[in-house]
Formats: sequence, structure tokens, C-alpha cells
Amino acid sequence: MTIREAEAQWQGSLKEGSGRLRLGSGVFEGAYSFPSRFENGPGTNPEELIAAAQAGCFSMALSAIAGSGGHVPARIHTVAKVHLGTSKAGPTIIRIDLETEAEIPGLAPEEFQRLAQSAKATCLVSRALAGVADITLKADLVTAAEK
Repeated sequence: MTIREAEAQWQGSLKEGSGRLRLGSGVFEGAYSFPSRFENGPGTNPEELIAAAQAGCFSMALSAIAGSGGHVPARIHTVAKVHLGTSKAGPTIIRIDLETEAEIPGLAPEEFQRLAQSAKATCLVSRALAGVADITLKADLVTAAEK
């Protein structure tokens, strides 16, 4: 079983305090605060890290699914947008929008859409985030000439 780790340290009150997030691999460490999370202040936040995880996982899942059918992607670029809203429980991730553009030689557009939807449904981060009410997908298949 593989185990991944990250850590967070927080000091002070919710609105005036500050903290640091660090990935277990050490490749990223950054500051976070109430303004970086709930406003547009400098620094990172947990939702931004969820967006990175969702974009990375989806891209790899699409590559695996396409590759298993003999279509190796030349490139896949995915942006994930995590929408933070409110619910009765408090601040809540209410939606995640995935936008992907892929160059996969020999793949028909209809098949690409089917594979992209499958990747969205089966990516392990999507499954972990099953409590998010809405995860949307906009998928564009491009040719090398369109890059």
C-alpha cells in the first residue's frame, strides 16, 4: 500500500492567524491564511491543492485509458477550478470544473469524449471527492496543427 503525506501548521486565530502547508516529498511548501483561502490574498490554500490533485489525476487517468486502447497521448493539459461556497455545514466545495485539451493521434472525437468522461468518473481523486455535488468536464481533442 502506498501512503502519501502532507503537513500543515497553523498559528493564531482563524482570521488573523497564518500557516504553512508542506508536501511530504518536500517539492512544495507555501504559506496560507484566511485571506488566501476565503478571499484573494497571497499564498496557497487547501482547495488549490485539491485542484492540482484533481487536474493531475484526471490527466493521468485519461492517458491510461487512451493508452490501453492503443492511443498514446502526445499531450494532455488539464485545468481544475475548485469553487468554494457555503452550505448548512459551512464553507463547502460546491463544484469542480475540469477543462482539458488533449492531443491523441488517431482518436476519433466521439471516442475521446467517452474516454474523458470515463477518466473523470474513475480517477481516484474524483472518487475521493464524491461528496462534491458537481464535477463538470469540458474536453477538447486537438490535432498537432492546432497547438
